[in-house]
Amino acid sequence: MEQLKHECGVAMIRLLKPLDYFEKKYGTWAYGFNKLYLMMEKQHNRGQEGAGLATVCLNKQPGTEYMFREKAEGKNAITEIFSRVTEEMAGELYMGHLRYSTTGKSGLTFVHPFLRRNNWRAKNLCLCGNFNMTNIDEVFDFLTAQGQSPRIYGDSYITLELMGHRLDREVERLFTEAKEKGLEGIDITNYIDDNVEMANVLKTTMIHYDGGYVMCGLTGSGEMFAVRDPWGIRPAFFYRDEELIALASERPVLQTTFDVDRDKVVELKPGQALIVHKNGDIKLEQILGGNTAQSNGPLGSAASQGEECSMVNVQYKYSACSFERIYFSRGSDCDIYQERKRLGEQLTPAIMKAIDGDVDHTVFSYIPNTAEVAYYGMTDGVRKLHGDVRTEKVVWKDIKLRTFISANTERNDLAAHVYDISYGSLTPNVDNLVIIDDSIVRGTTLKESIFKILDRLHPKRIVMVSSSPQIRYPDYYGIDMARLEEFCAFRATMALIEERGMWQLVNDTYLACKRELQKPKEEMENCVRAVYAPFTVEEINNKIVEMLRPADMQAPIELVFQSIEGLHEACPNHPGDWYFTGHYPTPGGNRLVNQAFINYIESKTSANK
Repeated sequence: MEQLKHECGVAMIRLLKPLDYFEKKYGTWAYGFNKLYLMMEKQHNRGQEGAGLATVCLNKQPGTEYMFREKAEGKNAITEIFSRVTEEMAGELYMGHLRYSTTGKSGLTFVHPFLRRNNWRAKNLCLCGNFNMTNIDEVFDFLTAQGQSPRIYGDSYITLELMGHRLDREVERLFTEAKEKGLEGIDITNYIDDNVEMANVLKTTMIHYDGGYVMCGLTGSGEMFAVRDPWGIRPAFFYRDEELIALASERPVLQTTFDVDRDKVVELKPGQALIVHKNGDIKLEQILGGNTAQSNGPLGSAASQGEECSMVNVQYKYSACSFERIYFSRGSDCDIYQERKRLGEQLTPAIMKAIDGDVDHTVFSYIPNTAEVAYYGMTDGVRKLHGDVRTEKVVWKDIKLRTFISANTERNDLAAHVYDISYGSLTPNVDNLVIIDDSIVRGTTLKESIFKILDRLHPKRIVMVSSSPQIRYPDYYGIDMARLEEFCAFRATMALIEERGMWQLVNDTYLACKRELQKPKEEMENCVRAVYAPFTVEEINNKIVEMLRPADMQAPIELVFQSIEGLHEACPNHPGDWYFTGHYPTPGGNRLVNQAFINYIESKTSANK
């Protein structure tokens, strides 16, 4: 319902046959581009603010371009960048990126991929990723302490410079090694190009980072790599056959693009890198943590990687993002489809209670479009208990209305009409309406649009169902949910605290957060969880309804949220639930949520002066 800008999409292809092989077999020099285009379009849901691509051509002569990049902004960015493609750009290595900004920074400057140029092929680095780093200030300090001066303060550019610096060191290591072997001139260059060990570069780069990421890159000498964060927060999948190897953010993208079954697509494990050498050799290398990806226990420690690292003594616990399963990834993945159905079905008992078991006088529906699969699960669950179920498509989502009108009041009026209803789809003042969405985040769309239009149908009662639990905490790993006050659950909780005169709890939590920030980061805990502790889910639900209910609305409203237990039962292999529980997988998450509460209290205090 409320669009969340989230994560990004990545796509990579390494052709393992000569270019003329593909032209002879498939009749086009653009085979690699065609596959990259399809992979990017199939992930358009992951980024609509910008797109970019890069290619590397092997065996080009000095004086001719061998590394190409195109970037564009806007929803039509994919079409735009591919319209600029020429035969000269066809190479063996391809990389694509789709961007959603989660930091508030926009403009072509911030669109991936990022490119670091050098006259040595092996020192050229092109980087893109699906990531958000929580400790970029520490990495910035590390770089500047070495005498570097990054041009831009942002995790993408700083990562490019840090990894580029490590790539330079790898090239210099090989230069020394070549000289010791008695090589000279172009033979040294060839030796470097043929022997780059990207694992060395990745191990000395990624050890510095706290965050969720899939980092992808190409070098001018023909290295390709993708590395996943050691907590497994962000996803990546790859497919290989005798012609190519490809990687994407979602499994169905590879299944559709290359027409293969799911068992041919492999998930990259937490902390693991897929590395394709210049000569086409492929290897999987553990960069950080261990190799037991489907375990809730520690995956390993960073302590052995060096004293200069800012992530020493951090434990990596498998924390694959559950929100990927609820909302972010496309539901065409076979596992995600079944998980979303289970999320809907598991809500059946709570829904039956909310309608007093009166299925005969209840219409079931959903908010389009991402909640549709959970809706199927919900109705299946009701059928198992009751038999016949009355279902209707009550809500329609119109194309996005262009809010070109400058006056805020008129702009808000247009925004309220993004959704419409099926008039006559239920019996007025007789039928209950149960309507499911994948999540309720800020509540703005409910208050300004959904509840108002549903009330026009005059239902006896509206039961608003969320297939996810209450979202109580910000995300710091690639989703635009950074401030506590954005969440209707947090605002409702603070309203309950005020009503009941519990401001000592707020003061105690504020001071606890301040103390926590003085600790070593690996010892920090999330102190904000204390503000929710005195209240039941139902108490917070009731306050959310009170806050979001339009003043002139007639129908009663009841909220039903997924339980934490239900979430884990439906998505057992994705235990990352920090949005709902506050259990952040990384030290940076705990640090930032404590700081967020401090910022909230201090801004409120300042506003009241």
